[in-house]
Formats: sequence, structure tokens, C-alpha cells
Amino acid sequence: MTSNDDLTQRLRDLIDTAGYRHSDRVPPERELCRSLGTTRNQLRKALAELEAQGRIWRHVGRGTFVGPRPVLNLQDVTYLGDQFKPEQVVAVRFTIEPQLCRLAAAHATRSDREQMRLCAQRCREADDWRSYEAWDNNLHHAIARATRNQLFLYFFETLNAVRRMILWGQPRVTRKPSENYSSFYEHDVIVAAIGAGDAELAANAMHVHLASVYSRIMPECEIPAFGSQGSTNLENG
Repeated sequence: MTSNDDLTQRLRDLIDTAGYRHSDRVPPERELCRSLGTTRNQLRKALAELEAQGRIWRHVGRGTFVGPRPVLNLQDVTYLGDQFKPEQVVAVRFTIEPQLCRLAAAHATRSDREQMRLCAQRCREADDWRSYEAWDNNLHHAIARATRNQLFLYFFETLNAVRRMILWGQPRVTRKPSENYSSFYEHDVIVAAIGAGDAELAANAMHVHLASVYSRIMPECEIPAFGSQGSTNLENG
């Protein structure tokens, strides 16, 4: 059996030598499986790796495209970034992401669940913080995609773009996360709950994860109670 690293390299070579331009669509998964002599599950793991590297991006219902995922309308993102305080962005995140987990628990496919597990595992294996943060972002995006709700996915991507514009990450004093980094376990709980179809456990696990993250990044920030839908003073900044 071909290793996933080898398959990822072969897929990268196929894309690099095919003469594609930025945002060109690559062949559908069925054709790629035939070309590479692999299964769809193995192919999707390789596609996820290339997406994490910024070599491709995928859009549900449209296909896989060459290059990094295009940014949402920059003028809109810049406008939103100028209008809101970090605390308000945090409030929206606490409202949206647990709900995404509820929907993902109800609608995630086997492929979605495998993708989430892959992202969580790659977070653990990351050699540095940049790689960890890329796979962490991929995990949250995989959850949003698994809702099978394009409007929620659009909201998530807009929120994510604004969040990355105006919020700073926590200071890093190590090269990579420690082996017992709390987010590893938190990710596992979220993914397991979604895999089990337990909507409320998944939502609560995401709330716990976000509370853990923001207790480090913004310790002065008041964390909304689970189920309050951000109805604390975070709404007003």
C-alpha cells in the first residue's frame, strides 16, 4: 500500500506538471483515483494535506482548485475589521461555532469525520506553531463544511477572515506545542462527539475549547456561559 506521504507527493507532482493556472479546477476525485491508483479515502487525505499547504482549495459542490483559497471580498473584510472590537468578534465566535458543531454532529459524512480526525492528528504532529495553527484552522473549517449549510459556511469564513485580521495570537515561547497541549485533548473531544452524533456534547466541547483558547489569548475577556449565545457584555465590546 502506498504511504499517504508518497501519495501526497505524487498528487502534488501531478498538479504541478499539468500546466494548471491559479484557480483552475483539477479533475474530479474519481479521475484522480484512477490516475493515481488509490482509493477515495486515501485521496482525500492527500488533498487535505495539499490544502493545508496552500497548494489547492476545495469548495463543496464545485470541486478542487489550484492555489490558496481566495480571500473573501477584501473591502468587506477590511470594513468589518474596522467596525468591531476583538471582544465582539469573540462573542460571535462563541455563538456560531458551537452551533456549527451541533449541525456537524447531525450531518457529517464518514469522509467529513475522517477529515476532522486527520486534522486533529496533524495538530498533534505539527513541527512548529505555524503548522499547528494551519491544521487547527483546517479542523474548524472541516467542522463548518460538515454542516452541509452553505450560508453557515459563508458566515464562518467571513468571521474567520475578520478574526485573523484583528485578533493577535498568544505569545509563543516554544518552537511547537507541548505533548500535553490542552487543545489536543479538546480537539479529540469535539471530533469524537461529532463522530458519535451527539450534538449537545459537541457544542459544549467547542465552547470549552474556545474558553480555553481565549483564557490564554485574552485573559481579560469575559467568557459567555454555554447556551447564552453570547448574551453577555461581550456583545457590546
